[in-house]
Amino acid sequence: MDDISTSMLFAILAVLILLSAYFSSSETGMMSINRYRLKHLEENDHKGAKRVSGMLKRPDQLIGLILIGNNLVNVFASIIAGQIGARLLGVGGEFTAGLVLTMVILIFAEVTPKTLAALHPEKVAFPSSIILKGLLKLFYPVVVAVNWITNGILILLRISPEQREQHSLSSEELRTVVNESAALLPAKDQDMLVSILDLEKVTVEDIMIPRNEIQGIDINEDWKVIQKQLTQASHTRVILYRDNIDDVVGYVHMRDAVKLLSKRQFTKASLLRAVKEMYFIPESTQLNVQLLKFQRAKERLGLVVDEYGDIQGLVTLEDILEEIVGDFTTTLTPAPSEEVHKQPDGSYLVDASANIRDINKEMDWNFPTDGPKTLNGLILEYMEEIPQPNISMRIAGYPIEIIEVDGNMVKTVRVMIEHFQEQ
Repeated sequence: MDDISTSMLFAILAVLILLSAYFSSSETGMMSINRYRLKHLEENDHKGAKRVSGMLKRPDQLIGLILIGNNLVNVFASIIAGQIGARLLGVGGEFTAGLVLTMVILIFAEVTPKTLAALHPEKVAFPSSIILKGLLKLFYPVVVAVNWITNGILILLRISPEQREQHSLSSEELRTVVNESAALLPAKDQDMLVSILDLEKVTVEDIMIPRNEIQGIDINEDWKVIQKQLTQASHTRVILYRDNIDDVVGYVHMRDAVKLLSKRQFTKASLLRAVKEMYFIPESTQLNVQLLKFQRAKERLGLVVDEYGDIQGLVTLEDILEEIVGDFTTTLTPAPSEEVHKQPDGSYLVDASANIRDINKEMDWNFPTDGPKTLNGLILEYMEEIPQPNISMRIAGYPIEIIEVDGNMVKTVRVMIEHFQEQ
């Protein structure tokens, strides 16, 4: 090495530092590349993506190759730097050269290239994979030997080298991805995707039409009364029962009723023959599960029952779809904005029979939804008695004043949002 000029040593050192920078950036670029985008590009026949994906299937070999190359060039760089230091500074020059080389490698061969690769992993990984693939073939025996030793150490530590982390997203992680994609997705599409993911958190009990609000026809009524109710029906499917909803007969499609009417065969007996069997749903069924069950059973509505078989409410396919896309214009259920009225003083008069989930979504409030489904039920649970008007309380940080009570239920409350205190 004494025969090599100092200027040539500087040139060799510069090349070694560039090689170290290449290996450092390649490691960061290959390991930080987005696996889902990589899979997408691979499906679109992107050659670089296919090459990188193939190498990432054996990360132990890839990391082994990069580290072998990086350590080799760094060791040779330290030797060259020591020679230069001895020539220029004499005794102790090797130590000074080592300190200077450490800073140079840290700045130019580690931090800078790795930061660049982390910011633009595809631009680094795809071209680098061409060189790395060739180097892997060249140094394959050495890489395999190193991997054999390291895998043996992992086995001694009771870690299986075959057990690699699966790059799959949980529903919570996927929800975060959707929320973070605001720049790519319109707000409405983003809300729909999040709503689809939220279906597994909501049960049919949370969205059902309560038992006391189910519209149906008592088949034991006078025939003229039944005819009038059918002609005034606001739904395409009408529930029929005897005396009360617990003795449900089934439901009739208005299309079938119109056909009978057009043939002048419309009698109570013919109406009963057109009745379809009612579909029943356990109240704890999640919406994503029920949506599939509706599809498989080719049903569009069902009665919700509790563990004792008692009817609690009604759920339709439209109700589940509205959880995803929002209220349809044809819905007859009052929107939360029709049940919440802002007052001049900034407070809100709220119909206490309104669904808590709907109010929270519409007003961006945070009343608890893991208990009662209506604001009236939430107040009764909190008070543990039927409250009197003009009584005030604070639930989940929201000051609430009872305005109107009718019998055993709260009808109207005032929510003073301006005095909200986070709990």
